[in-house]
Amino acid sequence: MNMNRLINMGLRMLMNNGIKVAANRGKNPEDMTPEERQSAQATQQNLKKARRGMRMMRRFMR
Repeated sequence: MNMNRLINMGLRMLMNNGIKVAANRGKNPEDMTPEERQSAQATQQNLKKARRGMRMMRRFMR
């Protein structure tokens, strides 16, 4: 692997973890109320759909 791919892989991993923290608003799921937990899950599902859509767009734009 070349260095550029390694850097991109590391950045992608950091971004995914950062998105999870942002969706949970920095709280552990155990400490959340049921409404907060449901909101965090909905946010993560929306982000997953957005990532999938961006991936599809990149494929079509090649």
